Amino acid sequence: MEKPITTLFMLMSIDGKITSGNSDMLDSDKDWRTIEGVKEGIQQYYDLEQCTDLWSLNTGRVMAKVGMNFKTNEPKKTPVSFVLIDNKPHLTKDGISYLSKWLKQVVIVTTNKNHPAISMSLDNVKVELQDEFNVLDILHRLKTVYHVNRLTIQSGGKMNGLFLREKCFDYIDVVVAPLLVGGKDTSTLIDGESITTTNELSLLSACRLIECQQLENSFVRLRYEVIHNH
Repeated sequence: MEKPITTLFMLMSIDGKITSGNSDMLDSDKDWRTIEGVKEGIQQYYDLEQCTDLWSLNTGRVMAKVGMNFKTNEPKKTPVSFVLIDNKPHLTKDGISYLSKWLKQVVIVTTNKNHPAISMSLDNVKVELQDEFNVLDILHRLKTVYHVNRLTIQSGGKMNGLFLREKCFDYIDVVVAPLLVGGKDTSTLIDGESITTTNELSLLSACRLIECQQLENSFVRLRYEVIHNH
């Protein structure tokens, strides 16, 4: 199947958490900047993020969580394009309008026939309406319709779990913050459905270490290539 080369790029704690707890009021981007021993080095992650692919995949939930629906400033246009998975929907017309002004292109993937983006006429906003969410289908369309060659994935743990089970990750690039979070209900790098039998071990993905980089202030960057057994 034709698809973009994908890289999961995330910030996580030592124990693999990607947020502070089990609430949308808690957010690593906001919270971890306030913690002594973490805030001193966290900017390194955002500096590295500026060097990722020009196409990024995320979710409408994350966009709503960071306040995209309520931004009123006039954004500076960026060459970056977003693919956003948004079924609920979490995005409002105001949020979509802001994204349109800010980003080069926006592709909204949804199973919601009443998604607000469908009724909006914005040249750089496209809607991919699916009967049910299909990871493989959207990756194929990104490659063949939108000519996306490389895609950075920065979605939540549940969505990352879908990509894992469909063997859609090519590279993993994580920045590990010197922080322990805990909490069995707190999102991790990859969540979703667990396997339950040894017959499902093929759904796991082994990786080969490419680089282990010690950053400043006790942060570490780990880069892996996912091993695909054909």
